[in-house]
Amino acid sequence: MPRRPAVAFVLVTLFLDVLGVGLIIPILPRLIEELSGGDLSSASHSFGLLVALYSLMQFVCAPILGSLSDRFGRRPVILVSLLGSGLDYLMLAWAPSLPWFFLGRAVSGITGASITAASAYIADVTPPEKRAQNFGLIGATFGLGFIAGPALGGVLGDLGLRLPFLVAAGMTLINWLYGLWVLPESLKPGNRREFSWGRSNPVGALLSLRRYPVVFGLSFMFFLLHVAQTSLHSTWVLYTGHRYGWTVGQTGLSLAVVGASAMIVQGGLVRRIIPRIGEARGIILGLSINALAMTGYGLATRGWMIYAILACGALGGIAGPAAQGLISRRVQANEQGSVQGALSSLASVAGIVGPPVATALFGYFVREDARIHLPGAPFFMASILVLTALAVAGRVLQDDLTLARASSRPTP
Repeated sequence: MPRRPAVAFVLVTLFLDVLGVGLIIPILPRLIEELSGGDLSSASHSFGLLVALYSLMQFVCAPILGSLSDRFGRRPVILVSLLGSGLDYLMLAWAPSLPWFFLGRAVSGITGASITAASAYIADVTPPEKRAQNFGLIGATFGLGFIAGPALGGVLGDLGLRLPFLVAAGMTLINWLYGLWVLPESLKPGNRREFSWGRSNPVGALLSLRRYPVVFGLSFMFFLLHVAQTSLHSTWVLYTGHRYGWTVGQTGLSLAVVGASAMIVQGGLVRRIIPRIGEARGIILGLSINALAMTGYGLATRGWMIYAILACGALGGIAGPAAQGLISRRVQANEQGSVQGALSSLASVAGIVGPPVATALFGYFVREDARIHLPGAPFFMASILVLTALAVAGRVLQDDLTLARASSRPTP
């Protein structure tokens, strides 16, 4: 008897994957700073380039792996991704110099397709009207991973900056072995299609979205939002350490709160809010809150203010699941893998662009000879990007918003 689609296992897989990433977030910038001779400005540039390299490799490879999942299924792509991540953590655990870190992040970027295949897996087994809620579960899983990961990484990092890599490698490889036994395939043979290099190169995958005008416009919005988010993520440890003097453990705790907030919003509130207000209005509301929160981070003069902003700004997390749900409902069943791969490519391009620019801004404005000391500059840039995304979404979703307003009016 065939096994049922393992949505729960996919979510657990994503949780452990994010947990592994979360383990190294609090310590990687500090480790890079150590390998850079203690120069914060130089370390911020190197860290930004490492993040960009990872994203560059994902940009090139995510559409290929997405198309491969449309041809051969989601299971092999997920398992290869887990194996690659586990080996990457082992490499980084013993990396003696910065060039080894660049090699390790390149390898991880090539195989880092868990989110692409997992999103397609969820789309395979979920009714169209419930996809926004289930994409919210993916966000909640990420949030849960970021609760445990950074908190544990902060504790382990205080014991040794290399220890989190070994723990992450062990958990990821154990999960890979478990997946070999329990993970069934979700893609039906009738929904598979031939592999095509035209759809599998990143440019071709993105251009293929032009057949769906709303999807194409939302994809641009998705890109701008991800540039803003990667800018925030890549400077968070550097910013809080410099401005508030937070230790590795304190930074890990703050990231755990970020994860808890995301889990509450995307795992619970998305399922209540989106059915009531609709995906289009959910996108507009989420982007508006995101823009305000990012401005607040840059203006916060005390560490406790960050937590207050987090509590209010977490509601902005409804924008991503709402956009993914709307996009997935506008494309064919046999295109879910390639479309999710295209979205992953856009997120990767955002990761190529955002972190180097954000860390360079941070490095410039914290230099001793800087004319203006403005460590929050990356967050202000992120806020402007989200406001631009909001303008794009308002234009693309004009018909959807008009229909939503009409349907919400009381019948005379």
